[in-house]
Amino acid sequence: MKTYLVGGAVRDKLLGLPVQDRDYVVVGATPDEMIANGYKPVGADFPVFLHPETKEEYALARTERKSGHGYKGFKVYAAPDVTLEDDLRRRDLTINAMAEDESGNLIDPFQGAEDLRNGVLRHVSPAFAEDPVRILRVARFTARYARWGFHVAHGTNKLMREMVDSGEVDHLVPERVWQELERALAADRPSRFFVTLRGCGALARLFPEIDALFGVPQPEKHHPEVDTGVHAMLVLDAAAKLSPDTRVRFAALMHDLGKGTTPQDEWPKHIGHEERGVELVKNFCQRFRVPNEHRDLAVLTARYHAHCHRIAELRPATAVDTLEGLDGFRRPERVEQFIVACEADFRGRSGSEDKPYPQAQRFRRVFEAARAVDTAALAAQGGKGPDIGARVREARIAAVKSVL
Repeated sequence: MKTYLVGGAVRDKLLGLPVQDRDYVVVGATPDEMIANGYKPVGADFPVFLHPETKEEYALARTERKSGHGYKGFKVYAAPDVTLEDDLRRRDLTINAMAEDESGNLIDPFQGAEDLRNGVLRHVSPAFAEDPVRILRVARFTARYARWGFHVAHGTNKLMREMVDSGEVDHLVPERVWQELERALAADRPSRFFVTLRGCGALARLFPEIDALFGVPQPEKHHPEVDTGVHAMLVLDAAAKLSPDTRVRFAALMHDLGKGTTPQDEWPKHIGHEERGVELVKNFCQRFRVPNEHRDLAVLTARYHAHCHRIAELRPATAVDTLEGLDGFRRPERVEQFIVACEADFRGRSGSEDKPYPQAQRFRRVFEAARAVDTAALAAQGGKGPDIGARVREARIAAVKSVL
């Protein structure tokens, strides 16, 4: 019975990154032996055990054989005769197919360390094509390791495209797609996730609303980058610089979806794209079981982002309506999230990355003025609910007018 540290812990250690999770592979053992040594079985699909003291995961060395579609369509074989190399060969990328023995020696049968040094994401074997989740993982790694310039090997990209063409990618379950998408949103440069998916044809199959933005022009006066898809990627990366919150980043990604449905004879203008975008965002979120907080902020940002950009021109009543639409008086944190997403929209334009965005502070002042209205005092004046509501609204409009 021999134990090896494997996968991401070895990879990140070589990159000089802090190791978050440690996974181990055990070679030459049976489930009964693991239990006899105090390990607790937890694996549903294959033999995985928790260490009796550290609670870290220890999996028996295994091989997998394709038996159906999707990422669960596998038959697993785990026995004492499965070698470490057999186990590493079933992994997705060479940089994830390295191990370290108990003495700290690197075991690297597929030259993962060399690919790590060269910033290459390369599949270990043709078995890569058996699991469509691997397309999403590769795209996520390009976003996570963007600072080192990681790129997909030509042969791996070709294999990913073949997986898309064969329909294997269509068997991804919504919850797993969202899980990988949210992880990509949390990366240093999340746009790389979508650019990589587009490069192998998966973006059009998985996220057609986002793919539809590419090639759609916008007025060059306001958008020097012109292409709406390029703008969406710039906005997403701007949001990543402004906030670690994946809700803000998701809202930034979704804010202009409506422009992908503008009739060509109306280009480069996109009148009414906000409301068209709202429905697209709702459908997207329903399809992938997106959490409510992510969905709600994305919908509101799609609907109201132009109001933040034009806050100085809005009528006070419209400003109050916007704050009420954001549910800002009950959810003040959402107003701040919305403002940051709108600032990302502004900064996601060629040449505007470092320009001032005074609308952010102005929108905050408007909100604080409206929020400062003493609603309890107004309610104490008496009357029925609608009468009190009207008085509060008028007071808020007057307060906003004083700062606009």
